[in-house]
Amino acid sequence: MNSFKYDELVQKALISVVKKVLEEVALNGLSGEHHFYIRFRTDHPATQIPAFLKERHPEEIMIVIQYQFWNLKVFPDKFCVDLSFNGVQENLSIPFSALTAFVDPSVKFALQFTPSFIVDPTPDEPKKEPVENKFDKNEKIISFDSFHKK
Repeated sequence: MNSFKYDELVQKALISVVKKVLEEVALNGLSGEHHFYIRFRTDHPATQIPAFLKERHPEEIMIVIQYQFWNLKVFPDKFCVDLSFNGVQENLSIPFSALTAFVDPSVKFALQFTPSFIVDPTPDEPKKEPVENKFDKNEKIISFDSFHKK
């Protein structure tokens, strides 16, 4: 008998929301007050960030996509973006499987992810844009960890 892996199905669906939002930003830029806080695992094997960031944040970091971001590109399994750190533009490559959270505080929207989950890339998906994550205690965060049997 087949057993559904609901947690994996939900993770894929939530990541597809982030991909769609980033694709829109890549094509049209940010509109209104929208901006994103993205939290991800820096120790994920496919995460590519500058060495100084990895040293300062060996496990997890949060980035912001708002005013100063460039070259946002979304791929089936990751997104890439250039951000400024101390006046120097740096490229980050972040796999969707490394995401731990995505927040758009302008509309009090937040998603939380289980970073160990691996997203299967879909070859025919269009390119997508990156986002950043920052937490506010008043934001609604959806976590599905409480539904897992331990």
